[in-house]
Amino acid sequence: MAKKKTIEKKIFVLDTSVILYDHNAINHFDEHDVAIPVTVLEELDNFKKGNDSINFEAREFIRYLDKLSGEYTLQNWIPLNGPTKGSFRVIMNESSTVDARKVFGDFKADHKILNAAMHVKEEDPSRKVILVTKDVNLRLKAKSLNLPAEDYETGKIKNLDTLYRGITTVENVDDSKLELLYNEGSFAASQIFPDTPLANHFFILKNNRKSALSTYNPYTGNIEKVDKRNAYGVKPKNAEQAFAMDAILNPEIRLVTIQGVAGTGKTLIALACALEQRSMFRQIYLARPVIPLSNKDIGYLPGDIKSKLNPYMEPLWDNLKFIQNQWRENDKEHAKITELVENEKLVVTPLAYIRGRSLSNIFFIVDEAQNLTPLEVKTIITRAGEGTKIIFTGDIYQIDTPYLDAQSNGLSYLIDRIRDQNIYAHVTLEKGERSELANLANDLL
Repeated sequence: MAKKKTIEKKIFVLDTSVILYDHNAINHFDEHDVAIPVTVLEELDNFKKGNDSINFEAREFIRYLDKLSGEYTLQNWIPLNGPTKGSFRVIMNESSTVDARKVFGDFKADHKILNAAMHVKEEDPSRKVILVTKDVNLRLKAKSLNLPAEDYETGKIKNLDTLYRGITTVENVDDSKLELLYNEGSFAASQIFPDTPLANHFFILKNNRKSALSTYNPYTGNIEKVDKRNAYGVKPKNAEQAFAMDAILNPEIRLVTIQGVAGTGKTLIALACALEQRSMFRQIYLARPVIPLSNKDIGYLPGDIKSKLNPYMEPLWDNLKFIQNQWRENDKEHAKITELVENEKLVVTPLAYIRGRSLSNIFFIVDEAQNLTPLEVKTIITRAGEGTKIIFTGDIYQIDTPYLDAQSNGLSYLIDRIRDQNIYAHVTLEKGERSELANLANDLL
């Protein structure tokens, strides 16, 4: 019998950014050992108060560490839960032969963490020690000190080029099939596709003379015609927008993601469709994560809580005002929006303020979802009660938080993991419709 290959057990040293991204990170390194510098615990102590996701992650990790340690001291290796897991410890000694604080001329926490990792490397030279951090600059500093460093890979998309787009153009479709779609509204998918399409996938069917917009219905097995529908006065300006509106207005679909650059109409379409279906839901929530300037807490801003948050919520109000201003002030559609806001049937709010609220029979729009972690997205969806519909919108290439990127944010993760589910649909919007000037900037600048 062939001998089993011996796996080299490594030591992964985790930075604060990893814990704030995923409080359960220490359990995601298989049989390898995990160490945390004591400076990380000190930094987590500063993050434990507050309502944002990073505050939640800090609190959860501290509680988990307290439970894990039990009767052990954290300076010793503690077995992690599970027979195939490694061990865990806290690094108290943050001194090494090469002092990162002196090399980089600064005594900040990052350099103490570098020293801790290098101390472990010197302490156990027979094992490979790797610093794991979401901070690109800290990885570069580690590598400049000959210390291996890498990103935290859990929840990260491997190849953005293959990220699900939700739309396929099919050329040279038989004219009879297009006629059948126009006249009957549908036909069996097996008539043109040898393999079953993904659930709720959208198709632009073309031949030399005509084209048709369509989608695959997983419940009937048919390709069905997609009409360009009006939602509270908003009409789709291109095929992509028509597909997005079709997905949001479909009562069978409970989860929709819309990805696209600025000006493609993501939030406007989601809000217009929410207003169109307002009678079907108890409330409409329009929320977005608050990413303060320079990632400081909003407490440093002047004024009361409402004035602090208004600048972050203003883009959402702009979309609402755009829809409302399509109507005259004495029109019932104009007045209805004012009434919905006054009666809190339509609520514009920071995402952190949703925590703890009931999400039953809610139309929930999460804007700027690319600024959420995969765990945050999962938390939102798992709290959805009966009758709730959730729409995530965002641009995966426009990240405003320091430790996320196009491959590791919650929106990319969701699109990659949940496709081909009967109650889910995704649309990628590429064509800008804000204005000719905005399109010019997107194309050339």
